[in-house]
Amino acid sequence: MGLAQINATVGDIDRNARRILSALEEARECRVDLIAFPELSLTGYPPEDLLLKPNFISDNLAALSLLVERTRGIMAVFGVVDREDDIFNAAAIAHNGRLIYIYHKCLLPNYGVFDENRYFQPGRRQAVFVLNGIRIGVSICEDIWYPDGPPYIQALGGGAELIVNINASPYHIGKEEARERMLATRAQDNGVIVAYVNLVGGQDELVFDGQSSIFDQQGALLSRAAAFEEQLLIADLDLDSVFRGRLHDPRRRKEMLAVDLPPVERFSLSKVSGKKPPVPVRPTLTPRRHPCAEIYEALALGIRDYVEKNGFSKVLVGLSGGIDSSLTAALAVDALGKGGVVGVFMPSRFTSRESGEDVELLVKNLGIELLTISIETPFGAFLNLLAPVFKEHPAGIAEENLQSRIRGNLLMALSNQFGWLVLTTGNKSELSVGYATLYGDMAGGFAVIKDLFKRRVYELGRYRNERDREEIIPPRVFVKAPTAELKFDQTDQDTLPPYDLLDPILEAYVEEDKTFDEIVAMGYPRKTVAKVIALVDVSEFKRRQAPVGIKITSRALGKDRRMPITNRYRGFNPARRKGVG
Repeated sequence: MGLAQINATVGDIDRNARRILSALEEARECRVDLIAFPELSLTGYPPEDLLLKPNFISDNLAALSLLVERTRGIMAVFGVVDREDDIFNAAAIAHNGRLIYIYHKCLLPNYGVFDENRYFQPGRRQAVFVLNGIRIGVSICEDIWYPDGPPYIQALGGGAELIVNINASPYHIGKEEARERMLATRAQDNGVIVAYVNLVGGQDELVFDGQSSIFDQQGALLSRAAAFEEQLLIADLDLDSVFRGRLHDPRRRKEMLAVDLPPVERFSLSKVSGKKPPVPVRPTLTPRRHPCAEIYEALALGIRDYVEKNGFSKVLVGLSGGIDSSLTAALAVDALGKGGVVGVFMPSRFTSRESGEDVELLVKNLGIELLTISIETPFGAFLNLLAPVFKEHPAGIAEENLQSRIRGNLLMALSNQFGWLVLTTGNKSELSVGYATLYGDMAGGFAVIKDLFKRRVYELGRYRNERDREEIIPPRVFVKAPTAELKFDQTDQDTLPPYDLLDPILEAYVEEDKTFDEIVAMGYPRKTVAKVIALVDVSEFKRRQAPVGIKITSRALGKDRRMPITNRYRGFNPARRKGVG
């Protein structure tokens, strides 16, 4: 069995086909009998409204025809878009140079970041394929997440002993643990070996983690591929053990009599002669990574693929001497190399000496280029220009945000001049409550830490320093009070609750949809909870204009959480029932 964990690019059918063909040839050299590729790996996932272009569908099918021709001596499962009277998320099954069958995904996810009902019609047919006497069922991603889904029908009604499940399953914290529990359960409940192949790579805000895996019929993990890396995972499967296990399990016989199953087609595939006996393959079981390492690698891969797939040569990071910009710069260097990152320090009259020192030390440690551009002259010019209009109004937010917007203008000017991508440095805590400046620190092309709460930012910064046992991020960055330095003696906590208090409230409200009363019942102060919820609710218009950023949690700001901008819902108060109904 071969699982080709590849990094596909949405829309680049030629490149994706070449990657698929390369893995196919490698598998043939390793005497693999059956190789599977990820969901929609020929088109990239998710193709979104490219699916509304008929030529896109035709081109993907033309590429499929060329791949099918190259399956001499091997069985392959390709992730493609099929077209009949409608379009389908499909798995094309090819063998010995012929297209045998095209399976259509039956269960279409339409939650979180998934929107498959917008594009695809669900499939209704089931089939098994007999290769060398082994019955094989094929399914796609969501199909295997339901106990009575297609793998159940293929195993019970079609006698499948091996279930091949092709996926484009995006990463979020904790996803792999839940995924492996589910796969182990499906394998054990159906008495089958499950071979699960997943996409790897970054696509806009999504990162696919790979970690393709194989579970035996007792739910034991046999093989696991690496996280966030391309890999061809090869394993020897003992299918006789599945039959032996079923002989000792009376539950299967009783269930077949009790359940009315839909028909399952069967296709017998010829053996390919002339192959030498394969050399036994030692199991590959890549160990799980530390959670911080996993998140860090996901972010680095997200940066690398967004930059490279969109054709940028370098990235710009505005450096302030704080933890957010320091972590963003470190991630960028790990993703692109020190030659691919330029830091920009833009001090003002409010910038402390310590901030400048920390920026210089960070840049030295990372080995990147630093541009220093003072904003004092344009800031003074703006103040003079606005003085007749602002008149006697005391200085406040407007003057503070002017500085942020000047910095945003400078970063975008450098981006325009040199073609470099600006990485914004705002975190999830700030964006949730609107502690960010439109057209200022929100200006840029890619928001790397958009889905990290502030406490997680510190955690990843410490991890980066400990990883190679060197202090890349200056120690003082971790202990000084967070500040935007837009006025003298300013700290974030002048405006916001301490992050140790703010972050768990935000997690409860933004990620878990808990109510005001539920959050207060968790032990948080009523006034603080009310303030935080109000800030979140009125800041949607800002978040809607923020750059796309990497999804790390199960509920990211963006596609995962789609709130209306014009929104007056604050809960229904029974005391105001008069006149209702």
